[in-house]
Amino acid sequence: MLITRADIGGEDLLDLRLSEGRVYEVGRDLIPEPGEWEIDAEGATVIPGLHDHHIHLMALAAADDSVACGPPDVHDSEQLSRALALWEGDGKWIRGVGYHDSVAGELNRDRLDELYDRRPIRIQHRSGAMWIVNSLGAQALGLDGDDPPADIERDDNGRATGRLFRMDHWLRDRWEKNQSVPNLKKLSLRLASYGVTGVTDATPTNGQAELSIFEEALAKGELLQHLMLMGSGQLPLPSHPLALRGAFKIMLDDVNLPAFESLNWQIERAHMAERPVAIHCVTRASLLLALGVFMETHTIPGDRIEHSGVTPPEALEIIKKLSITVVTQPHFIHERGDAYLKDVDPEDQPWLYRCRAFLEAGVPLGGGTDAPFGHPDPWRAMRAAVDRTSVSGQCLGPDETLTPEQALGLFTSSPETPGTPAPAIRLGMRADLLLLDRPWSEARQELSSTCLRATIRAGEVIWARSAL
Repeated sequence: MLITRADIGGEDLLDLRLSEGRVYEVGRDLIPEPGEWEIDAEGATVIPGLHDHHIHLMALAAADDSVACGPPDVHDSEQLSRALALWEGDGKWIRGVGYHDSVAGELNRDRLDELYDRRPIRIQHRSGAMWIVNSLGAQALGLDGDDPPADIERDDNGRATGRLFRMDHWLRDRWEKNQSVPNLKKLSLRLASYGVTGVTDATPTNGQAELSIFEEALAKGELLQHLMLMGSGQLPLPSHPLALRGAFKIMLDDVNLPAFESLNWQIERAHMAERPVAIHCVTRASLLLALGVFMETHTIPGDRIEHSGVTPPEALEIIKKLSITVVTQPHFIHERGDAYLKDVDPEDQPWLYRCRAFLEAGVPLGGGTDAPFGHPDPWRAMRAAVDRTSVSGQCLGPDETLTPEQALGLFTSSPETPGTPAPAIRLGMRADLLLLDRPWSEARQELSSTCLRATIRAGEVIWARSAL
């Protein structure tokens, strides 16, 4: 493939020849070889492909066949009841996602029965930490039977409330074992349309079964992106050339934080297996616990904090001292900012999903969408990092804004080292590239996936807006 008249950041337009998955030649007035595909960039910019450093592919694929149960689609109980009643998805169950308590309060089986009781329902909270089922769902799952899970939530009368906290694995075994695996082809093409050439799946339960599914999708060409897979201690090394094994993922939930010694043991066990850890830290309490354990034990290259939703100054100093990478989601400021202003302690609001402070402290900072818990378009996250405004226009953390170039950098670093500077387009680099339809001087003003003309992974066009 030959891309001609491309702006790659210099003073002059250049031609790029791509071969065997890499940038094979860079120069002026390159002559097309016989049979070579030539694309005229017409002076538009070519930039590195985007890597989403934190996403959940299976959950995102499943969410495409689910009913939206929270903002911005649903705002009150009447709208939620109507959305459930009108859902025409396949199967016996209604599967809902994105619920927030601002819609109809804290849900349980009885409240769900009031909203809709004609089909079994399971709704995932926006945090991803909990599923709620109605009474028909509870019956289908055996919550009222002789063999329910021992640790489910019960009311004062010993009856299951229908609230299932961090029980995704149990649900998958009980409910999804006879269900088909979500098709990744449609989802992967959608990500390619956003310019995503690589993803890091951050699902903590990833193991042998999930790896097999992903490698089969890669082999069939259904998964178009390079893949780094986080997961459990049982996650083996991938065999497919487009796949890498990532960090051991550790979830920290404020309602059930582990003992200091237990977390210390998990980290040491991962490090002894020569695997870095990625610790889910959304609140101040979970972050300070994780940092306290890191200070007691040690860090290795690749250790990272996921989200760092609340990072007070004292925590930032520790992160800097320990040389830990942070992967964050600035678009939550836009998507959830109005709720944060109501629900988050005012003392913590200045430290929500910080960006500029990390960069100024020299902390490697990568970006992820956390889809389906956030929108999967990284360009939305970039815009949010630049303007820091909520849906209603409220600005959260004006001192944390980034330049468009810094925002782009959140998603152009390598999967192994999020937050490191993206390499300049040069001879020999892997040809994961985006062809825009305009110069960067114009694209930086909009920061939108609508500026994309084509997405190229390893020298192959995996998405194009129209015929090239």
